[in-house]
Amino acid sequence: MSLVSDDVGMSELPPLDVLVSTRNSLHQVAEHVLAAARKTWTGQIGLRPTPGGFSTPDSAGRVVAVVGTEIVVTDADGVRRAPITTVRAGADLVGITPGFPWTKHAPATPLEPDTVLTVDPAAARVLADWFALGDDALSRLRELAAGDQPTEAQIFPEHFDLGMTAAEVNYGASPGDEAIPLPYVYVGPYAGPPARDDFWNADFGAYRTIEDIATAESAQAFFVEGRDLLRS
Repeated sequence: MSLVSDDVGMSELPPLDVLVSTRNSLHQVAEHVLAAARKTWTGQIGLRPTPGGFSTPDSAGRVVAVVGTEIVVTDADGVRRAPITTVRAGADLVGITPGFPWTKHAPATPLEPDTVLTVDPAAARVLADWFALGDDALSRLRELAAGDQPTEAQIFPEHFDLGMTAAEVNYGASPGDEAIPLPYVYVGPYAGPPARDDFWNADFGAYRTIEDIATAESAQAFFVEGRDLLRS
């Protein structure tokens, strides 16, 4: 599985500021539109990677998805889509009130429903492919670590990363954040890293960025290495 689509290779990653602005805009959509819709329908907020981006799980035939630079809504009325412009426009397309539905944890992005969002097509494609790569790698790890009682992988909208837990260790793929701006995969033991060395390179555990991880196989190998080190 290649990291990104054939016409956007590793050497052609968008400029970092473009990647970051696209990620921030998609994060707002994830929290204030998709998670808001799923909370209204089911009481849950988790999302999942889907072709071209991410979506709510199907709920009685209703799905809200980000596909590239568009929001796509599927429900009893059929399929309707529109370019991502603002949070309010996205929520109107879905037919909900915008805003991340939280009780314990506040949203990571501000609710500014009329602020114009910027989603670059190439950057959106890179982030969608990164979620797909992470989903593939985590699925492989879940089979390997079946005895560790792994959870289902999901996109947590408040963190905007794809993650799962197995034997008190978090494994995941993030599109980037303030601390690590490039997309990265990570291993985060509940108890923190057992050492600080070439592998355990962060306060929370270990990570490798998109510059080091090019395939689902290499991401899986990183996860397995972290698991093996913790088990030994």
